[in-house]
Parts: sequence; C-alpha cells; structure tokens
Amino acid sequence: MKISTKGRYGLTIMLELAREYGNGPMSLKAIANKNELSIHYLEQLATPLRNAGLVKSIRGAYGGYQLVNEPAEITVGDIIRVLEGPITLVEGIEEQEPAQQNLWLRATEAVKEVLDTTSLLDLMQTDTEKIEDAYLFYI
Repeated sequence: MKISTKGRYGLTIMLELAREYGNGPMSLKAIANKNELSIHYLEQLATPLRNAGLVKSIRGAYGGYQLVNEPAEITVGDIIRVLEGPITLVEGIEEQEPAQQNLWLRATEAVKEVLDTTSLLDLMQTDTEKIEDAYLFYI
C-alpha cells in the first residue's frame, strides 16, 4: 500500500483543523498557504471528507471547515479509508500460497492497527513532544 498525496494532504487538512478545534472554522486557503499546497487540490479533498461526515463546511466571510468530532475521536485510519479506499498491502492475496497469505494478512492488520489507534489528538501530542525534545536537545 502506498499512501498518495490524497491521503497525505487530506491528513494535513484534518490535522490543521484539529489544531484549531474549538476556535471556529478554518479556511482551506489558510491551510494551503501555511503548508504551501494547492488550494484547488485541497478543495477536491475536502468534499469526500465532508461527505464522510468528518468535517463540516461553514459558509460566509468567516467560514471554512471544522471537525465534526473532537480530535481524539477521529483516527488516521478513518481519514485514509475515505481518501484512499480500503487498507490493503497486497492485492490478489487469495492467489498466494498459504504462508504468504498469512504474512500479508498479518502485515495488513498491523498497519490497520497503527492507523486505527492513532487519533488526530495523538498526532498533535507528537508535535508537542518533538518540539520539547528538540528544545531539550539544543540546551
């Protein structure tokens, strides 16, 4: 399985919205500018995220997007499945010999476990830990 720019940039959108959770909507333009991404591409990604019920759009001068649920309730797996489809490492696994089937099934389950147990809140806390670690490194 290879995560495309759809999955990576979609995760960027969701992480930026998680950082602003509780502060009102955030525009895709602000996210695009902050991360040096194409606004048009982010608009294409926001639609399936909205249709899946992960974000909602707010119209108006101070509108934008915001998370429907708290960052702790949205997993990376939720986001990747919406934008990339099912999480599968190897296609045609049924054609493999049993030993290989077992390997690929276990590997796929391990990836799903990581994605499904990592929330947006976890990623935000990782940001803080890295900043603190980097600060301690330079002291």
